[in-house]
Amino acid sequence: MLKIHKLRMRFAAAAILTAALCPLPAHAASKEIVELQTQVQQLLDMVQRLQSTLDTRLGVVQHLAEQTADDANRMTATVSALQQKINAQNDAGSAKLDTLSGQVQSLNDSVDELKSRIAKLDKSVQDMQAQLQSVQNPPPGGAPAALNPGAAAPQEAAPGAPVAAPLSGTPAGNPAPPLQATFQAGLRDYNAARYDVAASEFQDVIHYYPLDEMAGSAEFYLGDIAYRRLKFSEAVKDFNAILEGFPGSPKAPAAQLRKGFALLQMKDMRDAGVHELRLLIQRHPQSPEAAQARAKLAGLGVKNAPAPAR
Repeated sequence: MLKIHKLRMRFAAAAILTAALCPLPAHAASKEIVELQTQVQQLLDMVQRLQSTLDTRLGVVQHLAEQTADDANRMTATVSALQQKINAQNDAGSAKLDTLSGQVQSLNDSVDELKSRIAKLDKSVQDMQAQLQSVQNPPPGGAPAALNPGAAAPQEAAPGAPVAAPLSGTPAGNPAPPLQATFQAGLRDYNAARYDVAASEFQDVIHYYPLDEMAGSAEFYLGDIAYRRLKFSEAVKDFNAILEGFPGSPKAPAAQLRKGFALLQMKDMRDAGVHELRLLIQRHPQSPEAAQARAKLAGLGVKNAPAPAR
């Protein structure tokens, strides 16, 4: 706009200067001035048309720029909303995956316990059949065989001899609770979220049967209860108990996974948690827990290359 105004002023000044410097006769001067004025007017008209064209194009460009800015803002808002939705879905998926993993582990334990009970029941049936055959077909010329032929007759202890202590290490007046029933009760209370009762029952299993394989499973569930209560340090101790005391337990991969998750939740323990997940992938590469560990490491932006075994 400023340039166009200056151009107009220059044209007018040129016309005035031309009229002043040309000493023409009156008639000739009048004719030249008219022609000059006509040319100046034509130039002014051209300048005005040019200005109108520039204004129109500038308006179009401004409109396009505003539309582009609006589109960019809408795209940014859409991307932000999509990112939030993806993050929410990932969080929800992780929570559901943890819950499902716990349920599957509980189901596996129930199946294992059922198989063990079926095997014991089958053994009991076979023993009863053998006893019945022994009773129905006693040896010739002798008394009927005892219900347990292989059992020796009890002998009286000599006076003053020490009495053997129970195998469980508990006083005779406080017998150990049944292993199967106690563990199954703890499992039911765990699945029903009665964590205080379940923890007490699992502790009984560990206390009275510390060398049994079920003690390792009980350690796992104690650690998982502590993890669900956000007691991550306590959870790590319980998971270490099964990893160190029962390394061959079916619960070992799940215990190492939960241990890694617990370490990631603790302050300044991120590297230890990452190392634990990598170690799990190295030891059990085809397990479902290894798949969860890979997904967790990917979510943290960490390469899931296995760490060296300790």
